[in-house]
Amino acid sequence: MPDHADVRRKILDAALGLLGEHGFMEVTQPKIARAAGVRQSHLTYYFPTRGDLLKALASHSIETLLGSLSSGAAGPLTPELFAQVTGEALADKRRARVMLGLIVSSEEHRDIKQFLREFVARIRATLTNVATLLDADPARTNVAALHMLLVGATVLNVARDDANSRRECAQIARLAVETFMPRKPSTPARKRQRSKT
Repeated sequence: MPDHADVRRKILDAALGLLGEHGFMEVTQPKIARAAGVRQSHLTYYFPTRGDLLKALASHSIETLLGSLSSGAAGPLTPELFAQVTGEALADKRRARVMLGLIVSSEEHRDIKQFLREFVARIRATLTNVATLLDADPARTNVAALHMLLVGATVLNVARDDANSRRECAQIARLAVETFMPRKPSTPARKRQRSKT
């Protein structure tokens, strides 16, 4: 008997793949079930509604992204690595399509609206933690502005969907890290400045 976590992950991975290829409106339960190699009854067992599936996709997508950063697989977390991974994530249409689907669905479903509020808070807490890990000055880190800039970049990438917009995602990620996650001044530099005065 398959492990519940494995079946869930297969469904989520299949749904993300279909989102990347076809967009939100074309992704249906029968298509997801077929792509995941499970019966549609399994899909509805794990995700009774489209909203449940979208919420799980949003969490799965972000957890996968954060896992790649925290695992250290690409090396220690540096501003350059964070900008690179973030730029790649911004260029990935699947995440933006999940979020856009949730936003549209939230107009009719209060539970999705509440999920989005909590999800935004979770992402911003994570960005605050990343800023701390990168030794950015917490007093100067504007997480809300950083988050909004990144969301705007990924939405515009979905709208434009070309090589230039994907290149801009990488540029925006670097600019965002430089602008909104400024490094703390090093102690030796502070001492040198004081001794000159």
